[in-house]
Amino acid sequence: MTGLAVSNITESTVTLKWDACSDERVDGYFVYWADKDTETVVYEQIAFVEAGVTTYTFDIATNVNHYFKVAASLGGKEMSAMSAMVVSDTKAEFVLKLEALGRGIIAAKEDNGVFLSWRLLANEVTGYGETGLTGVNFNVYKNGERVANVADSTNYLVKDAQITDTFRIEAVSADNKVLGVYEDVMVCTTDNYFDIPLQVPANGTIDRTVVIEEYPLEYTYSANDVSVGDVDGDGEYEYFVKWYPDNAKDVCQRGYTGNTYIDCYELDGTLLYRIDLGVNVRSGAHYTQFVVYDFNGDGKAEISMQTAPGTRIIKYVDGNQTKGIASETYITIPAEDVAEGVTNEDNYILDAAQYAEYLVDIFMDWGVWANDTADMKAAKATWDKNIENLWGVPNAKQKIGHEGPYTKDEAQILVDYFIDVYAVGRSGNNKLREFEGFNLYGPEYLSLFAGATGEEMDTIAYPVNRADDGLLWGDYAMTRIEPGNRVDRFLAGMAFLDGENPYLVLGRGYYTRTTVTALSVNAAGKFETYWKVDSGWTVMDNPFYCNPHSMNGSDAVFGSITCQGNHQISAADVDGDGCQEVIYGGAIIDNDGGFYSSGTDRLPSGSEAKYGHGDSLHITDINPDNPGLEIFSCYEGGAGAPFGTALRDARTNTTIFGNYTGKDTGRCMIGDIDPATRGLETWGYTTRDAYGNSMVRLQTIGTNQSAKYAADMTTQIITSSSSTNGNVKVARLDEKGNIRTLQDCAETATNNGTKGNASLVADVLGDWREEVILRTTDSSALRIYVSDEVTNHKLYTLMHDAQYRAMVACQQTSYNQPSYTSFYFASDIDWKYVPVPKVATK
Repeated sequence: MTGLAVSNITESTVTLKWDACSDERVDGYFVYWADKDTETVVYEQIAFVEAGVTTYTFDIATNVNHYFKVAASLGGKEMSAMSAMVVSDTKAEFVLKLEALGRGIIAAKEDNGVFLSWRLLANEVTGYGETGLTGVNFNVYKNGERVANVADSTNYLVKDAQITDTFRIEAVSADNKVLGVYEDVMVCTTDNYFDIPLQVPANGTIDRTVVIEEYPLEYTYSANDVSVGDVDGDGEYEYFVKWYPDNAKDVCQRGYTGNTYIDCYELDGTLLYRIDLGVNVRSGAHYTQFVVYDFNGDGKAEISMQTAPGTRIIKYVDGNQTKGIASETYITIPAEDVAEGVTNEDNYILDAAQYAEYLVDIFMDWGVWANDTADMKAAKATWDKNIENLWGVPNAKQKIGHEGPYTKDEAQILVDYFIDVYAVGRSGNNKLREFEGFNLYGPEYLSLFAGATGEEMDTIAYPVNRADDGLLWGDYAMTRIEPGNRVDRFLAGMAFLDGENPYLVLGRGYYTRTTVTALSVNAAGKFETYWKVDSGWTVMDNPFYCNPHSMNGSDAVFGSITCQGNHQISAADVDGDGCQEVIYGGAIIDNDGGFYSSGTDRLPSGSEAKYGHGDSLHITDINPDNPGLEIFSCYEGGAGAPFGTALRDARTNTTIFGNYTGKDTGRCMIGDIDPATRGLETWGYTTRDAYGNSMVRLQTIGTNQSAKYAADMTTQIITSSSSTNGNVKVARLDEKGNIRTLQDCAETATNNGTKGNASLVADVLGDWREEVILRTTDSSALRIYVSDEVTNHKLYTLMHDAQYRAMVACQQTSYNQPSYTSFYFASDIDWKYVPVPKVATK
């Protein structure tokens, strides 16, 4: 094949042309594409063009180079020699609204001097070399004297220096012209970590009627998830800390919880304000998902989360809670709710008696459903209006014996039977007489707060309301009757959906009905809906006896995304259009809100099944020889899931390899833990390389959370035997495959029980390596660990990779997952193919 060339290029297409093959057997042409041209890359077939046509237009963003080859099909049995490779030029340009960061200089005391580390910014990169990127270089000064010019990295060990010395960094051009001087240094005085002092909220007491035996009335607080944002525009991050009471609950657990708090701290421990979510927002991993970013483009971060009547912003005298409250401001109740009499003093949390009374109201309305919307009534159209028939009660033994609606006395009889006979008959765990601590019908809001002050900017009705207590969501349908479970599965994150601007992305539901909403924030600081996706209801014949997890939703376009979502949300550009898609477990939503994919594969029986729900998902360039990104996931569907763990091609959402386990596979991880093997390793049920080959020689290193902490760009794992005992380590595999400790994090603790995750793992300071942020065991401080191993690799801050930055914002949601770059990050990284984003400047 000859003559392959790029004949035209636009911002979103590349048009190819080539010479016709002279072989008379030619019956068409194969067109191949790759995102890099290395010796080992495997070009992907993207098209087959009929004979007589010698041109093809590929829809793909041209902000990066693309690589193409063509071959002729000869009679459908043979293929001609491959053409020479042709590379397309760049045409499109995306200017990303990423943060205008400072140098983030850190200093750590070493035995033989002081280790310094600082940021390289994406806009400072001009090229690449053998060990890293090139661009701005740096002069290092100690006590006013230049001690080094650093060109190959953004760290330096100043030998024989003292931590009390003064240091500064100069950014310089290749000819040593000074471009900027930086003297603000965060000092680790005794080791390679420093603490941000925290103010632990006061203990609380449950003051409601409690029927669950031995339920503790008093509760205490510990620091939990952390996110970061530059709230004042100075180029450095502030830290948002979520506080959990020790009676926080999963959505399937009965009982009251204390309030959830979110604090905003400066790096020196100054408490700017505290947001008290209030009594009407339950505490637990599936409820408060808080997203921090500069959504309105003013250079200062905001924070958004679900709120409710009673949410307030608290400021303390001198920022010290022991001195008392200086001000407290409640959120603004939307006008339509004010008209209904809603106030910030309302309490919608039900006790057990109130839940039974609530059911009476529900049963009185049975068959009428007077307050239901049209879609709710359509979903109930086949339900028997004699509720006892749905419980399998023989006609001769029915207590009421007629269709609804029911009188209050009749409904009370039905409720008593349902709670004391039917529910218990389904499962002894259905203790609905002890069902307390849930908000099943109160107002739900979405609020936006100014990051610097905590001032409320906007409060609106939550974009997808609950509609009911979970009856339509399947919460009464299975063996375990769990009102308020599937309906209250929330996710939240951020994505650059148009390739430039940040959007807030919210998820509600993933086992049955599945909804995803994207919102922007305008210059006035108000929410605007960008798009909304809804699977529709999973229509059940019997809401009290059914498996709704096996059903599609009623929506003609998005119905198949039900039961595909995970306990986290991710954002990545899977199709190469320069805009990020929303990865919702086994489903993918296109950047414009269109349907992209809902993945399926074959069970051992040969029948087709969805990938299904899972607890862990990782997306990046896992196999550098497979064009584009890959997704590695684990699944909990057991015998009904095609795989326990599987690697997928992100662009096609199809499986590359997988392991059928027939059981709930709850954890998995990826990373470069074996530098001798190309690609990232994958492990969960088994350990395999990026090509699917078994790697049984490697020890299992853990699956809780990873960190990019070492100088050689390999992957480390955060390990802890408990979330409370302070035995936290950053571990790696050595060259013999044995587990070794790289960082001992004494007197710190992980979060979320067996999940064992740090409060945050992200590149928040210094060079490209991630900091590991943990709470101290008494939650009196956040401890930030900084890698002080000298590296000769030069890379811009990971926060200037759009995928990585979006995933840091997503990291706090539900089951925390690591943040990954949009490119292959490993010890054998090819620097030529590291994309350099264009970052918007102030």
